[in-house]
Amino acid sequence: MESMHENVTKVEVKARKRCRDRIDMLQSRAELLTGKDKALMTMYLKYGNTFYQMAKLTGVNEATVARRIYKVIKRLTDSEYITCLRNRDKFTEEEMDIAKDYFIRGTSIKKIARRRKLSYYRVRESLKKIQSLVKVIKSGEKNV
Repeated sequence: MESMHENVTKVEVKARKRCRDRIDMLQSRAELLTGKDKALMTMYLKYGNTFYQMAKLTGVNEATVARRIYKVIKRLTDSEYITCLRNRDKFTEEEMDIAKDYFIRGTSIKKIARRRKLSYYRVRESLKKIQSLVKVIKSGEKNV
């Protein structure tokens, strides 16, 4: 490890490492995004743009950019889709696509149905199945 400044405690080093790990995780999961969300996360995580700078570039209010970034980070850090990826053998390809659209991209059921040429009912039932399986898998992981 690099030499540390004598005033930096081991606790601070661990905290910085956790923060760095979280940023790395967000950057890797941001690759799953598309469109505006991906552009905003790239500007925020990779280039370190401030909300003010992004607001100027996009022509929207700074608070709007901050809220959108917060929502995207929340979606990326929720573990439902990652649980689906780890257990993809339990899901069909269509269900994995629906899970990605819903959990990562934040797409509504109605838009998923329209985009994938499925009925609203079918998308909703797939999401119910996905959520119940994720719940069972997570409860099984806690008992281990």
